[in-house]
Amino acid sequence: MSAPVVKRGEPDADAMHVPVAIIGAGACGLTAALRLADAGIDTVLIERDAAPSGSSALSSGFIPAAGTAVQRAAGIDDDAGRFAADIQAKAQGAAAPHLVAAYAGAAAAAMDALAGHGLAFEVLDGFLYPGHTARRMHTLPERTGAALVAALERAATQAGAYLLTRALAREIWVDEAGRVTAVGCERPDGSIDLIGCDVLILACNGFGGNAAMVAEHLPAMRDAVYGGHVGNDGSAIAWGAQLGAGLADLGGYQGHGSWATPQGALISWAVMMDGGVQINGDGRRFHDETHGYSEAAVHVLAQPGGVAWNVFDDRTLALARGFPDFVAAEAGHARKTCADAAALAALIGCDAETLRQTLHSVAPGASDLHGRRFERALQAPYHAIKVTGALFHTQGGLDIDAQCRVRDAHGQALPNLLAAGGAARGVSGNDVSGYLSGNGLLSAVAGGHIAAATAAALLGRELGHETHEATP
Repeated sequence: MSAPVVKRGEPDADAMHVPVAIIGAGACGLTAALRLADAGIDTVLIERDAAPSGSSALSSGFIPAAGTAVQRAAGIDDDAGRFAADIQAKAQGAAAPHLVAAYAGAAAAAMDALAGHGLAFEVLDGFLYPGHTARRMHTLPERTGAALVAALERAATQAGAYLLTRALAREIWVDEAGRVTAVGCERPDGSIDLIGCDVLILACNGFGGNAAMVAEHLPAMRDAVYGGHVGNDGSAIAWGAQLGAGLADLGGYQGHGSWATPQGALISWAVMMDGGVQINGDGRRFHDETHGYSEAAVHVLAQPGGVAWNVFDDRTLALARGFPDFVAAEAGHARKTCADAAALAALIGCDAETLRQTLHSVAPGASDLHGRRFERALQAPYHAIKVTGALFHTQGGLDIDAQCRVRDAHGQALPNLLAAGGAARGVSGNDVSGYLSGNGLLSAVAGGHIAAATAAALLGRELGHETHEATP
């Protein structure tokens, strides 16, 4: 299989031609294609797999947005400015300000537009993900990323977007002026199909599946389990480098400190937010679990053996069973139940008295070495799941402006190349701790929504800008 390349010159004159080509049919590409199809702009989605998948399908499918119709119907007071402030607070002010404002401002319009195509979103209730000050996680009833991608695919194709599967984008053609003119796609038989275009949107991938790039840019995750899609091979960055594009925030990524081992299943962080704790092989807690599941990956990997135990009680078990990923992990016998602290210590393999002291400290008003405040104590019987830290997807990539136009190393927009989602820099800054829950799908859905409008504008069409100012 050939490496991603940029070719100079004119492609085959007989190549298929569309106004807009999109590489990647995940949440970003499908959102953009749907909006363009609604406007009557012919678009082709170029997808490497037999069916749309990618990081979006592997996620929980929860999309944060502020000021949506669904929120208003639920009586939730929220707005883009508050959302933007939460993003920057989690990133300690290091997230790209222009993208924070753009994405937080466009998210509600994007979600309302998708809802208009039959995607029946609801807002997660019962707890807040770390860093969010309002209930703004939108999900379909199935609560899976796979269901989200399937719904987006149905909506986009029904609206008229063309989906080309089993097509691995390998070539980008540019003319002497630096304008993208075509994409070369490798087919299963090794042949190359050329698709000419007036605008190209990179909605393809990050680099989490590229071991060499992970080792270079994310050394803490060098030996971590990778829970993302194999297609996240850094192609967008490779093309960008050949085109002279700028890169940004390559040290940003989404980790997860709750990857069941050896089952290889995601355990929802709702377990922690509802009162659960993480305990290492010595029987001790080692961080404030409410800070976030992304940086928790680094904390867990630093423990003996690179593992920890999620410990929780019956109340939290009932909540967790509302998440399909958790149910799947249970089916794989990831959850163990212990009648008391002594049984839990035997399971973990730690000193029983040390563990009893740890559990005793999980109580309202107790002084916590890590600064966490507990609202309740854990009640026996105890449930425990062995977990490790994992890398899910990267948050750095091509430098883009607020309209999702790829910029060169000097900050100037390239003529007709756009990027969003995993292909571009996100809103998590340059470190694992900057990831606010849902930032990945925020950049995919809001970014896809914005990229569609920019693509239309480059074609001389106007889609409108249904966004809200996001100035924290």
